[in-house]
Amino acid sequence: MSTEPETTENAEPGAPDTAAEDAGAAQDAAPVAQDGAGAEGGPGAAGGGAADAGNTAGGGSGAARGSGGQGAEGGGADPGAAEDAAPGEDGAAVPGAGSSEAADADARDGDDPAADARDGEDPDADARDGEDPDADAGDGEAAGEGSGDGEAAGEGAEGGGTASEMSEAEAELAAQRIERERIERRKAERKGRIESGSRLTGRAADLLAAVRAVESGATPPATVFAEPEPQAARRRPAPQPVRRPGPVSAEAAAAAPAAPAPQTVQAVRQVLADGGGAPEALALPAAAALGPGAHERLREDPWQLLRVTGVRPEQADGFARSLLGAECGPGDPRRGRAFTVWLLEQAALAGHTCLEAPALVEALARRGVPDPDAALQETLAEGEALVFQDALEEPGAPAARGHAQDTSDDGTEGGGDGEEDEDAARPVRVLVGLERYALAEESLADGLARLVNSAPDGTIAAQDWEQAAGPARGSAAELIRAVAAHGLVLYTGGEASRVDPARLLCAARALGLHAWAATHSPLGREAFAELLRQQSPQEGGRAQGPSEGGVATVAGLLSGAEGPGRDADGTLDLDLLVVLDAPQLDVETAALLVESLPDGARLVLAGDPAVLWSVGPGRVFADLLAARVCPHVASRVPDPGPLGELVSGIGIGELNQVEAPGKEVVIVPVRDAGEAVHRTVQLVSDSVPRAIGVPAEQTVVITPGHGGAAGTRVLNAALKERLNPGPGRFGGFDPGDRIAYSPVPGRTLPGHVVKADADGLHLSCAGAPVVVPREQVETRVRHGWALTAHQAVGGRWPAVVVVLPGDAAQALTRPWVYTAFGRATRHMSVVHGAEQALPRAVAEVPAKPRTTRLPVLLRTQEQQAA
Repeated sequence: MSTEPETTENAEPGAPDTAAEDAGAAQDAAPVAQDGAGAEGGPGAAGGGAADAGNTAGGGSGAARGSGGQGAEGGGADPGAAEDAAPGEDGAAVPGAGSSEAADADARDGDDPAADARDGEDPDADARDGEDPDADAGDGEAAGEGSGDGEAAGEGAEGGGTASEMSEAEAELAAQRIERERIERRKAERKGRIESGSRLTGRAADLLAAVRAVESGATPPATVFAEPEPQAARRRPAPQPVRRPGPVSAEAAAAAPAAPAPQTVQAVRQVLADGGGAPEALALPAAAALGPGAHERLREDPWQLLRVTGVRPEQADGFARSLLGAECGPGDPRRGRAFTVWLLEQAALAGHTCLEAPALVEALARRGVPDPDAALQETLAEGEALVFQDALEEPGAPAARGHAQDTSDDGTEGGGDGEEDEDAARPVRVLVGLERYALAEESLADGLARLVNSAPDGTIAAQDWEQAAGPARGSAAELIRAVAAHGLVLYTGGEASRVDPARLLCAARALGLHAWAATHSPLGREAFAELLRQQSPQEGGRAQGPSEGGVATVAGLLSGAEGPGRDADGTLDLDLLVVLDAPQLDVETAALLVESLPDGARLVLAGDPAVLWSVGPGRVFADLLAARVCPHVASRVPDPGPLGELVSGIGIGELNQVEAPGKEVVIVPVRDAGEAVHRTVQLVSDSVPRAIGVPAEQTVVITPGHGGAAGTRVLNAALKERLNPGPGRFGGFDPGDRIAYSPVPGRTLPGHVVKADADGLHLSCAGAPVVVPREQVETRVRHGWALTAHQAVGGRWPAVVVVLPGDAAQALTRPWVYTAFGRATRHMSVVHGAEQALPRAVAEVPAKPRTTRLPVLLRTQEQQAA
């Protein structure tokens, strides 16, 4: 069987002003002012409640702990010292606690939560801290940190220091004497003259000096009352971004999961052998998919094999029959659950975040599940899927509300109040989805609502934004004004319209904002960085790298390999983010991106709604456009030249003939797939370089799929033989081969092979070195002269050859043609064997619908905000 996938805050203790005015206040202050050793953690624990009260009233006094604790053990408490103490808990006087002033002073000194925790956890450490009572007697701060004088003298008997030569009573008296001396010094200090404002610094000190100068008749410094210079923009302290050593690696966006243990793989291999008929090659992917204990899970439920990518239901059925024998049957609940989850996973590969329950039940029936309704209910009961009820839109009806289906029984009759009855009477659609996509979609809706309903950062005045929009014209000015007033803005337009987001970023940076752009691919990143340099005359044409120029890929931004890094809160350290290629955002990536934005930041989602949607589930950009929850600016920048005219017509369903005096568009008719392959190789290797002047290294071939007689596999094999022939000793690859590397599904990085060794296949992708382990080469690396349209989206090349064989007619849609034809900047050749299927696809075959919940969730958020 084939296993190859085809697709595509610092809460520190404070110091109360008076810590012992009454018992209640003292008790409330205890968690804040105490030094952390307390009656529980320090030696004073033997003092019981008296020590606790002393610790509370004293706010961390070392004497309270030492006297209270040791006094309880050996007596010797001084009543005179207790008279000044605050009443302890349950009315108990606290021996040796000292005066409230001393407690107050100690509470202010005891402000080290880390030391507090250590003192409270390690009594032996307290004893060690008290080895030098003379040093501690002169240091109030040390007393506040849990190494107080009383603690030193009282605990020294246990610690083996100088105090060990005394009796316990003598040690107690010595501790109280030292404490009284320290209290007297504190009182003397407080009776002294205090110079007001002596602790002020900075601008506060300057203002106080100016006031005193005016009072004395002198002239204050001119700078004190001068208007402060306007700041360019708010800046918050942030750590430097965490970057990996060396160049930005292509695989940084998604680290490969750890390989399963060899013993696990071997155990799975044995189960597969016992089942018979299952290929041994499935052992590694099965162990990786099912995790630890994979072999046990397979023996208990053979249909878990469906969780391995590429395994079909009929293959899982065969494995189950071999393993279970007569116990295997089509109505087995394990089979029904596995098939339900598999169908939901296949739906996600097709772009759906959920499926309507009737459609899912029907699909289960087609797969031979005898009771599909029971299978669905069993899957829901086991928590392997979630169910939702979304109210349908009706004319004049209240806004729909999406919520999880409530299957609980509250024991009442009649079903609740009138409002609930009204909701129950409204038509709903029942949706079923996998938890990961349901949670991602709900998280995305919450994050988008936060951006829509919260005011953006107001550091920049409205008139400054208006001045920034003045030099811009048309849709660029509209975009700048929209971003000035809103936290979320949508922008639509073709490839030429990217000049408007570039102008927005330049204007935002001129205002002092920390602005970044993010693209789908490295090719798009480099192109937009060049566009930014052209729009920033202050740079003087100085060459910059993409990161230096404020452009990153979405994957690199999220991983930290590219971009501004993250602040202390873990959010991206930026004020404005412009995401290009927004139609390529799936729900999980979009949710991560929105969650990473700080409060007050602005987000612009920009893209061409006519291109292919994301490979992953969801249609985020299209759902946002349909929901109308934020401003939408449409570009008025037309795509230039014959190629721009052709693509613009396709976007509205028209395949027009365009004048191409410079051979910008060339149609090459072919009769069959064999001829299509031959003509494609001829065009790339000879005709385009000779007639157009674009070398083969800058030409890409786009075809509808990987399989078929003119798919990427066949085309790449032919192109390799012509452009870089070799034995393909490492998984079919040789140095110099052009490749397409996919670190995760949906992301394709173009590059070439550098070498191969025991570490794996060494690649260069967008200038970054990548090493692909030997076992991953087959699933992550393909030859890259020919790509699918989904692999090519987000990048553009000087020359493109689009191959349309006759057997690809069913795969053609308007978004596919629009995307493929829009990848060329100078020249496009169309190897055309699809005849009337091409104009029919452009005119009649729109994008396939996707089932998502984001529009309903956005309407719910909008209703709640209203």
